[in-house]
Amino acid sequence: MMDFMGATSVTDIADMPRGGFDASCLDRLLQTDRDEYLDRDSAGDDELEGIKRQVVDALDWTGRIFGNHRKVARRVLDILADVADPKILELGAGHGAVSRLLLDEHPTAQVTVTDVNPESVTRIAGALDGEPRSTVRVMDATAIDAPDGAFDLALFALSFHHLAPEAAAQVLREGTRVADVLLIVDLSRPPAPLHLIRLASMLPLAPFVPFVHDGLISSLRTYSPSALRALAAHADPAIELELHGGLFSEQVAIARRRSG
Repeated sequence: MMDFMGATSVTDIADMPRGGFDASCLDRLLQTDRDEYLDRDSAGDDELEGIKRQVVDALDWTGRIFGNHRKVARRVLDILADVADPKILELGAGHGAVSRLLLDEHPTAQVTVTDVNPESVTRIAGALDGEPRSTVRVMDATAIDAPDGAFDLALFALSFHHLAPEAAAQVLREGTRVADVLLIVDLSRPPAPLHLIRLASMLPLAPFVPFVHDGLISSLRTYSPSALRALAAHADPAIELELHGGLFSEQVAIARRRSG
């Protein structure tokens, strides 16, 4: 159901398939509500915390080997090319490698690095110890503790799929409130037949390798371009969304609020 402003109702958005309201029957089957290891509460569970650390380390390793961290950092710096002393907020940073690159490659950038997981924040803070242009904090991306327009750009890389639709819309709402630009980089959601092939290639190792297990679930939970547009419309009709890539490359969404 659409209201008179063209935004979906809370009930509708909560029930939206990851492939969007126009998803095919097959695409609607290719999703799950199952948690990744990274989504599970590991408080007091040393074994689970160790598994989560393995997954984060694997994400960092693959990002370095395949150049994904550098590609994301380059996108950020390209958007901010005309900003002399940019203030950047990274949400859901995980390992903090992208923020490290931003600090290395821009001599005057100020970067606030955040994650909802205190363990990840502790590790990032240790890695960035002594860097005066960085601030490391525990922060929920759906409730950003910062005033309106505090940042030139907010980055949410490879974590957006962890969120249920209402929470994802809240990130769009909050990210475009505190920053002039919200840059979301996430996995692609290919057409259902190609998606099946990707899932089938991961399935044999998923029960044994935590990184593959989480990758399989991530693929099932990734939003399509159609879903991203619906989330932005639900978050605020004033949000403009620019989409890039997404078939065989990472999906990129650039969100801004229309002036006035």
